[in-house]
Amino acid sequence: MSTTTAPTTELHSDDVAAIDELRQVYQNLKTELAKIIVGQDKVIEELAICLFARGHSLLMGVPGLAKTLLVSRLAETMSLNFSRIQFTPDLMPMDITGTDILQETAEGRREFEFMKGPVFANIVLADEINRAPSKTQAAMLEAMQEHRVTVVGRPYTLEPPFFVLATQNPVEQEGTYPLPEAQLDRFMFLITVDYPSRLEEIEIARTTTGTSLPTLETVLDSESVQRFQDLVRRVPVPQHIYEFAVDLVRRTRPKVDESPEWLKPLVSWGAGPRAVQYLILGAKSRAALTGSYMVRLEDVMEVAQPVLTHRVLTTFNAESEGITSSDIVDRLVTELNAQTSEK
Repeated sequence: MSTTTAPTTELHSDDVAAIDELRQVYQNLKTELAKIIVGQDKVIEELAICLFARGHSLLMGVPGLAKTLLVSRLAETMSLNFSRIQFTPDLMPMDITGTDILQETAEGRREFEFMKGPVFANIVLADEINRAPSKTQAAMLEAMQEHRVTVVGRPYTLEPPFFVLATQNPVEQEGTYPLPEAQLDRFMFLITVDYPSRLEEIEIARTTTGTSLPTLETVLDSESVQRFQDLVRRVPVPQHIYEFAVDLVRRTRPKVDESPEWLKPLVSWGAGPRAVQYLILGAKSRAALTGSYMVRLEDVMEVAQPVLTHRVLTTFNAESEGITSSDIVDRLVTELNAQTSEK
């Protein structure tokens, strides 16, 4: 093995066994979800990658694709607390974080007592997050980044694991407030939920129009999730993988020398350093879930789309030509992989 492909650290034998365990747990997780969720294998994989990497996800898809059902049943299989917040134009920050309520004690005194909001859960579904104004959207920022909320000057810690899944409807723009780039950057993945195939849609009609849905078995608990999250951080990464991730992100920036000429008129802003971190973490998580003891190039390439798509801002020229951020990321990955293979 050459020095360019050697792992930066060696896995302990206990970690090797833990990766084997995580791979089996992941298979069990998919088996349980398949009892209710038809298809969406890629979405389930990306959700699992993001969860074990301690990231947050933004799900993009039209109504009726079982996004809420998938998230709630994911929490059920992991024995985690789940809450759903329906974002609306009149939703206030305190409706998310909670607030102080004046209560009367047994001694007859009146005292303020903090009533926790729905953000105090392990998995939080922020449904149609772009329907709430910026002030309310910002209430999620501290929770997502710091894993705590501040109410009336007092901080409250959110119990781990903490995983935010937000949904957006890509076809309705009336009465919506687009997420600012700073908040989009807080999401590790942008997960696209697409229509099912014809056969999958027939199966959906057959299995979901009966008397009741099956009950799912628990395959993970809170402590196990945190243990596997720690494990993912220890997965070794070869030096050339770090270099590939950095080179890929730098090529998304139109004002740097590494950027290809064809990209410069199509992109106004590229991805920042956080994208590099999420590429590596996502690749580590995917490697562990698939039973690999080291990050491979294919792991980085597989997570490039959900990590980079919402971080590459296209110009009017790109929009007029029908070129999307996803198209640009695909071309960048293909070109860089070809150049790397030639070396």
